[in-house]
Formats: sequence, structure tokens, C-alpha cells
Amino acid sequence: MVAIYRAASLAAVTFCTAFGVAAAAPSFAETVNDAVSSVTNEQILPPVPSVEPLPTAPNLESAPEASPAPAPVRAAPKPASLNHLVDLQTMPDKLDRETECLAASVYFESKTEPLEGQLAVAEVIINRAKSGRFASSICGVVFQKGQFSFVRGNGFPPIARNGYAWREAVAIAQIALADQWDSRASKALFFHASRVSPGWNKVRVAQLGNHVFYR
Repeated sequence: MVAIYRAASLAAVTFCTAFGVAAAAPSFAETVNDAVSSVTNEQILPPVPSVEPLPTAPNLESAPEASPAPAPVRAAPKPASLNHLVDLQTMPDKLDRETECLAASVYFESKTEPLEGQLAVAEVIINRAKSGRFASSICGVVFQKGQFSFVRGNGFPPIARNGYAWREAVAIAQIALADQWDSRASKALFFHASRVSPGWNKVRVAQLGNHVFYR
């Protein structure tokens, strides 16, 4: 009888122990539910991407205005001929004394000559004024004693100032003073009419029209 009681007691203890362990251990369903609840409660959010700051806009009020690019400077086309260049000249209302002296020299010495010959006469007078061997001004060269036969004291003979020959002489004087055309007698200091032979010991530069030019 004692043996039966001990066996029964052992079985009961074993059963209770097993049942207690089973009751204490969490079930698989409970474990899953706890995990889901934990994830839900933590409210996992996706990582926020980093955003670079936008560039700062320039302060238009304080920034200096850019200066417009200068337009390219184009050289004026060279006239096709000396005759064309003469036509482009304008007659001033009043001539300054130096231009008048030079134009008068062209007028009296070469008004019947080709334009290149007239320009060469003007070049000779300008070259003399620059050379240091003659007077230092154009009028001084023209009125220098014994140099030009048309001179009458300190003045000129009458000039037909409304005629084309005078306007042409003024244009040639303006061109020579502004150095607007290259003359073949650009370095000449002397000239004479081709009909005479003075026998000068000088370097001949050119013959233009009825004049021979030397330096």
C-alpha cells in the first residue's frame, strides 16, 4: 500500500512539475505577438536623406552693374584714289593762317598740275618747316625771301576763292597736313619746273607733272 501511495505521489509531482513548466514558458503565439507589438510601438521611420543647402542668391542691389563690352573699332576704309579723297574734303568757313599759306602755295605753284603733283608741292613746304633748315612754320617757309616767286611782300596775289581750283588747293592742303595720302615726293625739300635744268647736286626723288622733286 505504501508503495502504491509513493508511486502515485511521484506521478503527481511529475505531472505538476511538467504542467508548471509548461504554464510558465510562453507559447510561440505569445512570442510572435510580443515581437509584432514591440515593432509597432517603436514606430520605425525611414532614414531622412540629408539635404544640401541651396546656393545663396546674389545681392542684386549691391552688386555693381557690368559695363557693356565696347564695340570693336573699325578703321575707316581708305579712299580708292587721291581724287576721291579730295572730293571728301569740306571747305571750312574760315581757314587758319597755316592752311591758307599752304593752299596758296599749291594754288600758285601747281593749280594746273595733276593732283599728285599738287600734293608733292604741299609736301615740300611741310618738309621744309620740319627740317630745321628753313623757317619753322608753313607761312614762314612760304614767305622766306627768295624761295617762291609768287610771293608779293607779305601777301599773295589775288585768289579766285570761289573757283574750283582754290577749293581743290584747300583740299590738297588739308590732306597734306593730316598726312592722309602717301606722296611719291614725301621726303622732297626742293622742286623746279621740268623745263629748266638748274644743275642741282641733290638726290632726285620723282617727277610729277611739270615739276621735278629733290631731297
